[in-house]
Amino acid sequence: MASVLSHPAVPLALSVALGPERVPPALTAAACAASVLPDIDAVGFAAGVPYGHLFGHRGFTHSLFFALATGLFCSLFAQRLGATPMMAFLLVFAAAASHGVLDALTTGGMGVAFFSPFSNRRYFLPWHVILVSPIGVTRFLSERGLRVLRSELLWIWLPSSIVAVLGFSLRKLAKGS
Repeated sequence: MASVLSHPAVPLALSVALGPERVPPALTAAACAASVLPDIDAVGFAAGVPYGHLFGHRGFTHSLFFALATGLFCSLFAQRLGATPMMAFLLVFAAAASHGVLDALTTGGMGVAFFSPFSNRRYFLPWHVILVSPIGVTRFLSERGLRVLRSELLWIWLPSSIVAVLGFSLRKLAKGS
C-alpha cells in the first residue's frame, strides 16, 4: 500500500487545481479523510480476517463500489461542507477511488479488489513503481520507510503537484482574460 501520508496528495492536488470557490476547505478535509478511509480494513489483521478475504486488506474498502458509496454518502452533507452535492460526490469519489489505484501501483501485496463486492479478484496496474509501505508505525520509521517516502515523493507527490500547479495556473489565466 502507499502510506497514509501520501494518499491525501490526490485530493489536495484536485482541491488546489479546482480552487476554493469550488472546493471549500471542509470538502478538502473530507476528501483527504476519504483518501485514507479504505485502509480501515487493516483492523481486520488484528481480528484475524485473512488478507485475501472479501473484507481483508485491499478488498471491499478498496473497491470502486466503496468509493461510489463514500462519494454518495458525502454528497448528503454537501451543504455543510460548503459545496454542491455534485462537487462533494465527485471529489470524495475520486479521493476514495485513488486509494485503490495508488495501491495497485505498488510493489507488493495481493492486488486490489476493484470490483468488489461483485468479484474479489485482485488486480495490479501494469506499472509497479511505488514501493509498498510497511504496515505499522515502528516498521515505517526505518530505512525502508524512508525509501518508501522517496518513492512516493517521485510517483505520487510530484505528479499531484504538477496537477495542482497546472490547475491553479489555468484558473489564474482564465480570471485574467
